[in-house]
Amino acid sequence: MPNTFSSVEEQNQTMQRYYVLQSQIYDLTRWSFLFGRKQVVRQLPLDPSQAHKILEVGCGTGYNLRLLAKRFPKAQLTGLDVSEHMVNKAARTTQAYAQRVSLEERPYTLGDTRRHKQMDAILFSYSLTMINPQWAALLQQAYADLKPGGYVAVVDFYDSRFPWFKQHMGNNHVRMDSHLSPVLEETFDTVQHQVKPAYGGVWHYFLYVGQKV
Repeated sequence: MPNTFSSVEEQNQTMQRYYVLQSQIYDLTRWSFLFGRKQVVRQLPLDPSQAHKILEVGCGTGYNLRLLAKRFPKAQLTGLDVSEHMVNKAARTTQAYAQRVSLEERPYTLGDTRRHKQMDAILFSYSLTMINPQWAALLQQAYADLKPGGYVAVVDFYDSRFPWFKQHMGNNHVRMDSHLSPVLEETFDTVQHQVKPAYGGVWHYFLYVGQKV
């Protein structure tokens, strides 16, 4: 247990340092390679007329929270991020929806019972490939936090056939080994799973929606 705690702490500190600068340029640069974010929000199979509870893990600058707030006008949204700078940026991004969006500067951790079986949907957008080695534990936590029939939605990097590109992404804390899909499919009832090429196949990204049954 101490070793696990240490690795979680180290991961959180690494992300906090990484996003001090990245929070300032994130939205200016990420549009060019974080594909599928609008699509995964559109494909969440929830009724927009209902007052859903939706959680985003690794909410970053609030880009996805704003999309969710527009698509689900009655939803109560929560965004978690370990970076103070990202949470501050997200607060500005979602200011128009402040009555329905709450932001928390903290990690998503296995064993936290505060949202047990309360969430209608949980979104991971380009966050799980950066959460190493705890990503599998976070999927377990998402399963525990979803209501029966609730949905998990993931859009993230998948893989690349080029070692140089995988090394480059590894230098930016991203693991690209198509490692997420098998665990998602084992944990949830798959609603959809799409793998798509980016930049002519330099890398692939994937969209996944699964249901807790």
